[in-house]
Amino acid sequence: MQIITTKADLRLFLKSQYPKSIGFVPTMGALHQGHLALVERSKRENDLTVCSIFVNPIQFNKPEDLAKYPRTEEQDSLMLREVGCDVLFMPSVDEFYPSQVLTSINFGTIEQSMEGAFRPGHFSGVGVVLCKFFNLVKPQKAYFGQKDFQQCAVVRQLIVELDFDIELVICPTLREASGLAMSSRNKRLKPTQLENASKLYRALQTLAQVFRDGLPLKASISTIKNTLEQDGIFEVEYIEFVDTHTLAPVGIKHDPARVVVCIAALIDGVRLIDNLLVEHE
Repeated sequence: MQIITTKADLRLFLKSQYPKSIGFVPTMGALHQGHLALVERSKRENDLTVCSIFVNPIQFNKPEDLAKYPRTEEQDSLMLREVGCDVLFMPSVDEFYPSQVLTSINFGTIEQSMEGAFRPGHFSGVGVVLCKFFNLVKPQKAYFGQKDFQQCAVVRQLIVELDFDIELVICPTLREASGLAMSSRNKRLKPTQLENASKLYRALQTLAQVFRDGLPLKASISTIKNTLEQDGIFEVEYIEFVDTHTLAPVGIKHDPARVVVCIAALIDGVRLIDNLLVEHE
């Protein structure tokens, strides 16, 4: 596996690999099996797989969240070698952003709810860093996990509207045996917190069944929220049923094939998100 830390060296190496097809897996490190599954799929579908590890400062709206984000580069590198990743691009912040970033991206209504509402500026930072990565790597396919459902919608819009010649590949969320969605932030949780965090998935399962049964959505959301918060373990930021394409809120008569239920909650200060496609439950 090639480990590259500068933009110039990455360009030079990838130029030497032409015309191999490239699959790209962007990450912020603290890798888990969900990330590795993206790399493994890219390996199957492309001649060359590039994985990036870069904790992108411009997508964090809270400095303390950036400071606490887990960093495990040595372990991550070993894991990527084991699954046969071809290139690990791991630039420093100064290398990737040699000057203050003044550019921003507005994704319109698709970023205004859920994550966008609670993390102002987040998706602009995601968009800017991906534009830079896409221009550097020039992949044919880019791989993302469904756990970050709204991010996937934003990336799809970015690719379409800016005419990137890239296929977006969205892979299913991988889960622990408890049902908890695999996430880098899980590394910050203690065993008892991990056990409690699995309640988020069970809440999503309940809500998906509520939709399929045609029961009132607002009342059910309120009940689930109160249940999660009653012991003081969770602080629920949002629970929403939205359209899988537009992310607009939906009602009970909406096509179930176009509905996803999303949740975000803090457990002892660690922010977790998850979602479930209603039809695929």
